[in-house]
Amino acid sequence: MVTTKSILVLGATAVTLSTIAVASLGIHSRGQALFKPSPKELVDEVWLIVHRQYVDGTFNQVDWQAVRNEYVKNKSYSNQQEAYKSIREMLKKLDDPYTRFMDPEEFKNMQVDTSGELTGIGITIGQDEKTKQLVVIAPIEDTPAFKAGVLAKDLILKIDNKSTKGMDTNQAVSLIRGEAGTQVSLTIQRNDQIKEFNIKRARIEIHPVKFSQKQTPAGNLGYIRLNQFSANAGKEMQTAITNLETKKVSGYILDLRGNPGGLLFSSVEIARMWIDKGKIVSTVERQGEAEKEEANGRALTNKPLVVLVDKGSASASEILSGALHDNKRATLVGTQTFGKGLVQSVRPLEDGSGLAVTIAHYYTPNGTDINHKGIEPDVKVDLTKQQMEDLWLHERDKLATLADPQFAKAVEVIGKQIAAKGTPTAEK
Repeated sequence: MVTTKSILVLGATAVTLSTIAVASLGIHSRGQALFKPSPKELVDEVWLIVHRQYVDGTFNQVDWQAVRNEYVKNKSYSNQQEAYKSIREMLKKLDDPYTRFMDPEEFKNMQVDTSGELTGIGITIGQDEKTKQLVVIAPIEDTPAFKAGVLAKDLILKIDNKSTKGMDTNQAVSLIRGEAGTQVSLTIQRNDQIKEFNIKRARIEIHPVKFSQKQTPAGNLGYIRLNQFSANAGKEMQTAITNLETKKVSGYILDLRGNPGGLLFSSVEIARMWIDKGKIVSTVERQGEAEKEEANGRALTNKPLVVLVDKGSASASEILSGALHDNKRATLVGTQTFGKGLVQSVRPLEDGSGLAVTIAHYYTPNGTDINHKGIEPDVKVDLTKQQMEDLWLHERDKLATLADPQFAKAVEVIGKQIAAKGTPTAEK
């Protein structure tokens, strides 16, 4: 499924609000080719990619050939900007927020994301598939947006006092993005409340994995927090598990709360560190051809594992959670996950711009399609709005402690598993 010209992305979002988003690794802009296509050729190139690859052969009940007639055969273009406008109009007919066009600057920014450094405010956004409102998938931990108090599921009503009604994610990004040190204002709706945020943009270094050893009533546990599935997430996860194994932990708590997703190969790579045998995920394209990813017998540990999830755990997080759950490798604790079961192929175009196209559905090992549904945890632990704000914003020192209700339940669950397995609960 993966070609040398594209990379598979599992972000819940259309874009990360920074100078970078979710795809790189092996993508090289063809804008440096010997010639650039004419504006009409570029529009036709985009039409053809969608025609060949889009996951739904009916193009969501759109006459795709008629679209080509309208935007290619019967229209002339004098410059690239006219072509870009038509491409966005053309893709909008699919009514798919995950299939989107990026101009050269947007695409360049997107490719940088997985390098682990960004400039911006640090939130990941998408477009609600029903209401078309811009929604925060999750703030990236320890970024300006996170520290300001932006939360998953917040609706973005205005950007610098400009209404976002009818605005797509590309337009939103162009307004939110800017130089480090400058400010942007967001008007947010959270349930029935309207909140105003003035956020200063910054250069942010992102390490997707944080880990620590925790002494708990269940014994000596390894705690690993995974913030996103970037290119270096697998390497950092391996380091975390290897380090904690040397400390003789009795079990692990893997925290995927607020993790919006990322790269497909990263989720598979990390799943293989926990699962020794079994299926991890299957993807099904338009033609019905399934491609399966399986464990490779190289798990780094077989100790008890509990995974923390919530409504901000999306896409690649759901692949990993689903694989661990269906293989009976882990118990899921928390709340229902986001619910994005689609895969995008991100590829460069001839003039240096880029295109993300939904090319497949993915399914958990048991064949579950979680799109729009999410994954229900084995042990549900809801947090009130006040608990969430206190825990994630005002009292961060309580996160992943016994004062964190979801973490405390995870400790309780894993304690029972350790006892049942006969694993020592404390260091001697």
